[in-house]
Amino acid sequence: MSTIVRIPADVDRSDRLLGPFTARQLAVLATTAALLYVAWIAVKAVIAPPIFLATMAPIGAIVTVAVVTRRDGLSADLLAVAAIRHRLRPRHLVRTRGQTPPPPRWITDHATRTRPRPPTPVALTAQAARLPESVTQTGSGVGVIDLGADGLAVLAVAGTLNLSLRTPAEQDSLVGQLAGWLHTLRQPVQILVRSARLDLTEQITGLHSAAEQMSFELAAAALDHADHLADMAARENPTHRQVLLVWREPTESLAATGVRARWPGRSRARRALSTAARRAAQSRLLRRMNEAADVLTPLGISVTALEETQARAVLTSCTNPEGLVSAAADIAEPSAIITTDPDATVADPFAAETGFAPESLTIGTRHLEVGSDWTQTLAVTGWPREVTAGWLAPLLSHPGRVEVAIHIDPVDPVTAATRLRRQQARLESSRMHDTSRGRLTDPQVDVAVEDAADLSARVARAEARLFRVGVYLSVHAESEAELADEVAAVRALSASLLVDTCTLSYRAAQAWATTLPLGLDLIQVQRTFDTTALAAAFPFDSPQLPATDPAQAARPHGVLYGRDAAAGLLFVDRFAPEAHNHNLVILGRSGAGKSYLVKTEILRSLYRGIEQIVIDPEDEYRRLAETVGGTNIRLGAPGVRLNPFDLEIHTRDDGRRSAPPDALTRRKLFLHTLMQVLLGEQTAAQRTALDSALTATYAAVGITEDPATWTRPAPTLSGLREQLGRISAPAAAELAAGLHPFVDGGAYGALLDGPTTTDPDGGLIVFSLRELPEELKTIGTLLVLDLTWRRVSHPGLRRPRMITVDEGWLLLSQPAGARFLFKAAKSFRKHWAGLTVATQDCADVCSTELGRAIVSNAATQILLRQAPQAIDEVATAFHLSDGEQQFLLSAARGSGLLTVGGDRAVFGSLASATENAIITTDPGEIASSSAELDTDIEIDAAPPLSPLTEPNQHTTAREVMPDNRAA
Repeated sequence: MSTIVRIPADVDRSDRLLGPFTARQLAVLATTAALLYVAWIAVKAVIAPPIFLATMAPIGAIVTVAVVTRRDGLSADLLAVAAIRHRLRPRHLVRTRGQTPPPPRWITDHATRTRPRPPTPVALTAQAARLPESVTQTGSGVGVIDLGADGLAVLAVAGTLNLSLRTPAEQDSLVGQLAGWLHTLRQPVQILVRSARLDLTEQITGLHSAAEQMSFELAAAALDHADHLADMAARENPTHRQVLLVWREPTESLAATGVRARWPGRSRARRALSTAARRAAQSRLLRRMNEAADVLTPLGISVTALEETQARAVLTSCTNPEGLVSAAADIAEPSAIITTDPDATVADPFAAETGFAPESLTIGTRHLEVGSDWTQTLAVTGWPREVTAGWLAPLLSHPGRVEVAIHIDPVDPVTAATRLRRQQARLESSRMHDTSRGRLTDPQVDVAVEDAADLSARVARAEARLFRVGVYLSVHAESEAELADEVAAVRALSASLLVDTCTLSYRAAQAWATTLPLGLDLIQVQRTFDTTALAAAFPFDSPQLPATDPAQAARPHGVLYGRDAAAGLLFVDRFAPEAHNHNLVILGRSGAGKSYLVKTEILRSLYRGIEQIVIDPEDEYRRLAETVGGTNIRLGAPGVRLNPFDLEIHTRDDGRRSAPPDALTRRKLFLHTLMQVLLGEQTAAQRTALDSALTATYAAVGITEDPATWTRPAPTLSGLREQLGRISAPAAAELAAGLHPFVDGGAYGALLDGPTTTDPDGGLIVFSLRELPEELKTIGTLLVLDLTWRRVSHPGLRRPRMITVDEGWLLLSQPAGARFLFKAAKSFRKHWAGLTVATQDCADVCSTELGRAIVSNAATQILLRQAPQAIDEVATAFHLSDGEQQFLLSAARGSGLLTVGGDRAVFGSLASATENAIITTDPGEIASSSAELDTDIEIDAAPPLSPLTEPNQHTTAREVMPDNRAA
C-alpha cells in the first residue's frame, strides 16, 4: 500500500470573535444595527417604540440568518447579491458570424475581486468566456494568448502516466518527484484535464468515400466497420482526455502608470513601455514553461508547448464556438435576446476569422447553454482527511464529459509562516474561549489548530510549501435532463471519495470561465494545501494515450486498435508524419491474441488504402485474403513457383515498363546468395564458374546488358545447370551436380525450376510457407523476402505499405531472414513502409543483436499476456515497471500494453461481428460460421485488391490512402 498522506484541515477558517460570529459577520450585524439606530432617530418622534421594534425585528432576524447561513460556497447575503446581479444582467446572448463587438461585462471582470469594475465594457475581442483578444506566435514558436486586462497566457499539453500500473513504491516515488516541481512554483498555474467528445465523422466519411473505389468484398467490410463506429459513437459517446498546463502573467500597467504621472500626455512613451512590459511577460511565461518541462520530463511527463494554430484550435474546441457575443448584452434588458448586426463593421478581423465564442449563450441560475451544449460547474469545498497517491484519479477518468480545473496559487514561504502563526493564535484563542465558558470545543477547530502548528513547523524547516488551491468540475451534457443526471453522478462519485462539492448558483458564467484554459479563477473557492497533499492528487494520471496533435485530439486518425482502460477508443496512426518510423513489434505468449490483433490492423489499414504484404508461416491469413479479394500465394503447393531469375521489371502508371539501371547486376548478386543457401559455402573457383555461367544463362535467352532486352522471358535454373555443364572445369561440374535436386526431375524442382506462375499483385499479398518442405523453408523464405524487398524499394511503386511477419522467430532463426528483418527495420521508413513483427518468445527477439535492433527500431510496441518464465526478460528489454509486469502476467486474451513513443496505455482489441468472422482463427467459430474451403486445390491470384482498379496499375498516394495525413 502506498504512503498515506494527510490533507490539512481548513487552517484559513474564520475566527469566531463573539459567540458563533466571525469578524465579518459582526461587521455586517454592527452595520445593520447602526442603520436601524439611525432609522429610529429619524422616526422616533412619529412611531411608537413597540411598533418600530415589531417592524425592524424581522429585518434584523433576516440579516442575522443571512450572515450565518452558508450555501453554494457563499454566505446567504453574498449569495443574494450574486442573485441580484444575475437578474440584472442579460441571460440570452446570440451572435452573428463576422462581428466582433466588445463582450458582456461579466466577461471583462478582473481575476481579482479587489479590482474595481470598469465603468464601461473593456474593448476585448468578443468572447463568451473571457477569451483572448488574439493569439500570436513568438520567435520560439510558442503561441501567446492575449487576455486583455488580465495579461498574457501560454498553453502546453502535458503527457500522462497510468498510476494504476505502478506499484505503491513507484507511485510514492512519482508523487515525490511531482512535489519537486511544485516546490519550484513561484507564480500561479492552472492544470486543466479536458474531456472532449470524440468526433468520428471524418473516420466514417472516409470509409464511405474509400469504399466506392474498393473491391466488392473489401467495400462490404469497410462499410460494416463504418456502421460499427457510428453505432459506438451514438451508443457510448466516447471521449478523449487531455491535460493542459496554463501559465498566466498579468500585464498591469504599473510602469505605464508611472509614465503617465511623469510625462502626462505622452502616449507614445506609454505605448512603448506597454510593449516592453508585454515582451517581459512573454519572456517570463516561456521561462516558467521551460522550467516545468525540465522538471517533469524525468517523470515521464512530457510538456509540449502549443504554437499559435494549436492554441487557437484548443481554445476553439473548449468553447464550442460558432460566433461572437454582442457588446449590447451589458446594456440591454435582462430578458432581451440580443443579436449582432450583420452589416456592422468588423473591428477585429482576426477575431472574426477565429471566432472563439459560441453561437449562443444562455446563462441560467446554475447552468449554461453554450450553443447546443448544457454545462454546469461544481466547486470542491470539502476534502478527505487522509489520501494515497492518485486519489483524484476516479474524477479524472470519469466516463462522462467532465473537465477538472485545478488552480494552484503558491504562497510565499515568509508570508505563509506569518499567516500560519497568526491563524494559529486566533484558533487557539477561540478554543480557549470555548473552554473557559464550559462549552465543548469544535472538533474542526481542534484539528485546524494541530495542522496549523504542524504546517508552521514544516514551512519553517523548508520541508513544505503552501498553496491556495481551487478545484472545479464542469459537467457537460446534451440536454437539461441528461445534465441533471450527470451532475448527480459526479456528485455521488465525489462523495464516495469523501470530496464535498457545491453548485455555484448565480455564478454559472464565471464558473464556466474558470474551467477554461485561461489561468483565471473567478470563483475563488480555495483551500490551503501543502506540497505533499497537493502532489498526491497527481493530476497527470490517465489511462489514455495523449494525442500526437493537440489540436486534433477530438478527431482521431489512424487505425482503431480497441478500447483503452478509460473505456474510450484507441486509434493509432503508424504513418503519422511525426512518427519516428512505421514499425511495430508484438510479443505475447501462445493464445494471447497476436494474430487476431495483427489481422485486425491489416484489415482496417486496407480500408485506408495501405498495401499489405504478409509472410505467413502457418497459413493463418488465407481466409482473410480470400474474403477481401487479396492474393494468396501458397509456396510448396502444386503449380505455385517463383523463378529466382526474374528481373525487377515494373509497370508504371502510364503503362510503360521500367527497371532499375542495375537490375541485371542485382539479380546476379542475389543468385550468388541463393546458390550459397542451396549448396553451402563455395570455393573461389566455384564462384568464378558460377558467375560466368550466370552471364551465359541470361545471354542464352537474349538478355544482355542492354535494358531493351530485359523484358524478354527470364531463364530458369535448368538453364543455369546446362551452362555449368558446358564449362570444362571441375568446380563447374560440382555445382551442376549439386543443382540436380532443384531442377526439372529433381525432388525439389517444382519450387524453383520454371517460370513464375503467380503474379504477386494487389492490395493484400499473402505468402504462405506452411506447405514448403522443411528442407526448402530457408530457400522459400529467401525468395519471398527478395520479392518483398524489390516491391518495397522500387521508386516507381512508392505508396504506403505494411510488411507483416507472423511468428517472427521462424525468420529470426534463419540468417537470411534475420538480416532481412534488420535491414527492413532500419530502412523501411525511407520507402514509406512499416514492418510488423509478431512472435511468441521474447528470448527469440532479445537474445541476439539483430533482434534487439528490431525492437529498438519499432516506434510502436505491443505486449500481450506473457509467461511467468519470460516476464523478467521482457521487463528488462522494455523497461517495465513492477505494476506493468503484474498486468501482463494476468492480462485477458486480446488485452495488452501499447507503447507509442514514450507513452503507454492498456487496451483491449475490438472488432465488429463481421470483422470477427473474417479474422478469427478459433476452430469453433470458423466451423459455426462456414465450412472450410478445400486447402488442396491450386490457388490462383485473385483480382487485384482495390483501390487498384487494374492489374499492375497504381494510383497516387492520395488516391490510395484518402484519410492518411502523410499523403
